[in-house]
Amino acid sequence: MTERLVVAIDGPSGVGKSTVAKRLAERLDVPMLDTGAMYRAVALSVLDQGIALADEAEAIEAATTADVRLRREADGALEVTLDGCAVGERIRNPEVSEATSRLAVYPAVRTRMVHLQRQAAAEHGAVVEGRDIGTVVFPDTPHKFFLDARNDVRVERRRAQLVAAGVDTDTDAVAASIAERDARDSAREASPLRCDERYHRIDTSDRDIDAVVEEMAASVRAATHARDSDSS
Repeated sequence: MTERLVVAIDGPSGVGKSTVAKRLAERLDVPMLDTGAMYRAVALSVLDQGIALADEAEAIEAATTADVRLRREADGALEVTLDGCAVGERIRNPEVSEATSRLAVYPAVRTRMVHLQRQAAAEHGAVVEGRDIGTVVFPDTPHKFFLDARNDVRVERRRAQLVAAGVDTDTDAVAASIAERDARDSAREASPLRCDERYHRIDTSDRDIDAVVEEMAASVRAATHARDSDSS
């Protein structure tokens, strides 16, 4: 079986991971796998069932049994579904964001999501974005990128995303939410956000998205060429 191309993109929220991953996937002709949407779908399921996040045992049970799947669309994309339906913009509101961050710290939840992610990538290949993709989910891929940006840029990007989704919010509230999530993602015991020397690090603060994508695509091509040369 031919080894599928897997590109890992990690970084905190508001650095452009989803946008970059989508364009890079198109450039490389492989599906984009939005792991954040998978975790958000799990959180949405828990909230829809009216389960209190403070009830750890019940929340974990609901999260690990939620009917979250990856569906291959006609255009080749991997669509995240909940109970057989595409999750759409329902997963983008602040309540779901907060629930997602709280549920994602549980090892049982992460184990289930990682299984689904590896299964999809092994079958189709993928550009995968998240917070532990290159460290935990696909540690052996040679194509690892860590995107970052200045805090003010991240806050404004996240605020614009919420406004576009119809959520009325202000800059201070978004800044507080990002700071809290950063602390939680970096301090959690299960798969914390990390960046090491194996990553190609890119600051997207003042970079055009197309330029970032081109830099990443060139890196993937170079690494692939070098590996093919070594094996020939």
